[in-house]
Amino acid sequence: MNDGDGTLAAQDRGRQFGPLGTALVIIPTYNEAENIKAIVGRVRKAVPEAHVLVADDNSPDGTGKLADELAVEDDHVQVLHRKGKEGLGAAYLAGFRWGLEHGYGVLVEMDADGSHQPEELPRLLTALKSADLVLGSRWVPGGRVVNWPRSREVISRGGSLYSRLALDLPLRDVTGGYRAFRRETLEGLGLDDVASQGYCFQVDLARRAVKAGFHVVEVPITFVERELGDSKMSRDILVEALWRVTSWGAQERVGKLVSRAKPAQQRPQP
Repeated sequence: MNDGDGTLAAQDRGRQFGPLGTALVIIPTYNEAENIKAIVGRVRKAVPEAHVLVADDNSPDGTGKLADELAVEDDHVQVLHRKGKEGLGAAYLAGFRWGLEHGYGVLVEMDADGSHQPEELPRLLTALKSADLVLGSRWVPGGRVVNWPRSREVISRGGSLYSRLALDLPLRDVTGGYRAFRRETLEGLGLDDVASQGYCFQVDLARRAVKAGFHVVEVPITFVERELGDSKMSRDILVEALWRVTSWGAQERVGKLVSRAKPAQQRPQP
């Protein structure tokens, strides 16, 4: 288990964390008919007490219908049907709101394609007992990726490094999407102001959590490249991430410069 430079752990030493409550695993889907039954089954086996919410963006391949069938068979599975494809961030935000409204104590982000292994979820939930947010990390000791081309790894590592430096974050895997939040953490992140998508959505939530003073912990995971279906990664997602992270970083630096200048301006003149 790793929390960057250890500063957050030092600040939270001795803090008492409340019970977790029931976990809701949110799985956004768009054309994941080949994967949905397998991933839901693996979640239910790995953490039987957890509930699953499939947030489907009106998949033309019938993913939503398959999810409905799973929900009929299992009262731990729910389906949130959305009007159309609006992006990963919008799907997660809708899932978060649904989960908070229905009283869940833990909300988990998980991909539908099997890249986030449900068998590792118990370790994330164990870590959350003494944290506000747990990130499944590919880039801490013990974390790794399987079946990725070198170019994809370079993009992912580079995106995390750039985000970390630009936003001054004590995290190794800023763009990863396998995460477990306490409900209180999500309630404190200002979700109504989040408009980012894809990689950028993950960066946005991570930076908000750190800046709000929440205790963020990283645990190593093995990320496995999807075997079925098509990746949703696109050039537009990467461009948005670069633009937004650069903008956030610039805003923070300007804010720091202004705050440093104020004391000098406020000193009485001789």
